[in-house]
Amino acid sequence: MSTDRIEKEVLLRASLERVWRAISDSEEFGRWFGVRFDGPFVAGQSVNGVMTPTEVDEEVAAAQQPYAGEADKWHIVAVEPPHRLAYRWHPYAVDPGTDYSAEPTTLVEFTLTEKPDGVLLRIVESGFDAIPAERRVSAFEANSEGWAAQTELVRKYLALGEPV
Repeated sequence: MSTDRIEKEVLLRASLERVWRAISDSEEFGRWFGVRFDGPFVAGQSVNGVMTPTEVDEEVAAAQQPYAGEADKWHIVAVEPPHRLAYRWHPYAVDPGTDYSAEPTTLVEFTLTEKPDGVLLRIVESGFDAIPAERRVSAFEANSEGWAAQTELVRKYLALGEPV
């Protein structure tokens, strides 16, 4: 098992265009992920995200509540319609008293592949081996659990239909 990368997959029963919009539109992404961004996802630019409870699962939203209001900067690396979104961030940067800006970031990549029965979403987060040793294990474990939950949240979000 790799300690440097997390890989998760989910088959989504929606069109490629619909799944792409759910992951590449910062407002839609925030609804299922549980974050409010101050701008769109544009390659080469950074956006600030503030944790908010997800809109698609009350139980998960309640679990996210303690982190609501915490901010993080995401640097958008790639927006390649309709197959790939990638960004860098500080993994599991949840301690408001810690300055994570000098730490290395991990790379998160969302890739979409059309399948006969839907769209395969693959999420890969890599670069954990560069995270400071005192945070590496907790960041890896928390994000591994988090990505498992996020694959379910995006599935639920898409099952709700088009956003209002």
